[in-house]
Amino acid sequence: MEIKTEKYSVLYDAEAKTVTCKGALRLAGMQDYAPIVQLLDQVIEDHPSVLKLNLQALEFLNSSGINVLSKFVLKVRGQKDVHLIVKGSTTIPWQERSLTNLQRLMPQLELIWE
Repeated sequence: MEIKTEKYSVLYDAEAKTVTCKGALRLAGMQDYAPIVQLLDQVIEDHPSVLKLNLQALEFLNSSGINVLSKFVLKVRGQKDVHLIVKGSTTIPWQERSLTNLQRLMPQLELIWE
């Protein structure tokens, strides 16, 4: 599954159980994020035992996008049997604060910095 535009891409590799987000997500609001939410919901329906969320190449994420990620983490937390690994980059300023906040929503979330 993939959503791709000139400015960003969101790809789910079902074999690797990895969602990779790249580029800049500056969508206008929740309506514009609906296709991404749908993709993330399909990922959860796959019931992976380990799920990776790779954000290392996501240069920008606005508040609506952070809201989408937060809701996704809460849905994964509700699965109980899914281990979530989030990969972030120390070179992208927004990630340190925002991704640490995701860990507050799901303390068992594994956060990896590269």
